[in-house]
Amino acid sequence: MKLSETAAEKIISDMGMGDLPLVEIQPIPSPVAPDWFVRYKELCQKFLLSLTDSVDTLAFMNFSESEFMGLITAQSVPENISIRFRTPLVWGGKLETDNLFLCWTFPHSYNMDRFIAGQFGNTSIWMPNPTKKVYLPAHTADGGDGGNATEDRLAQMAAQLAAGRDM
Repeated sequence: MKLSETAAEKIISDMGMGDLPLVEIQPIPSPVAPDWFVRYKELCQKFLLSLTDSVDTLAFMNFSESEFMGLITAQSVPENISIRFRTPLVWGGKLETDNLFLCWTFPHSYNMDRFIAGQFGNTSIWMPNPTKKVYLPAHTADGGDGGNATEDRLAQMAAQLAAGRDM
């Protein structure tokens, strides 16, 4: 049974991600190139290097300095972090950085998988499609009026790194 937009939004909201935008797609089985995983790993490196413009969101993920630097230099991905496809390759998604986003594996990626799996067999599927490269529910991404010293420190580090790359 196809979910209405209202029903899909209610389910995702009940999972604690009420601010997560959804997009409706028609899953058309698509062939995936045999070398997709090698290309995906290269794409992930490129995607991670692009995260220097997302330092404000990353700061609220409470990474240690070494985890943060490993992430934005594409050296390592911290534990419990997932790089997800907005539209899966098997449903016509492209191997492009715009088709990727980053989020916590648990609970967010786990709940997104449950949400998608609950729609299998439908002619259209509601897919998570965050507006930014990094998804954090709004209630965890607000530093309040007092500012955020971690965000300031990480923003300075990202700016120095970006300047070193001539970005």
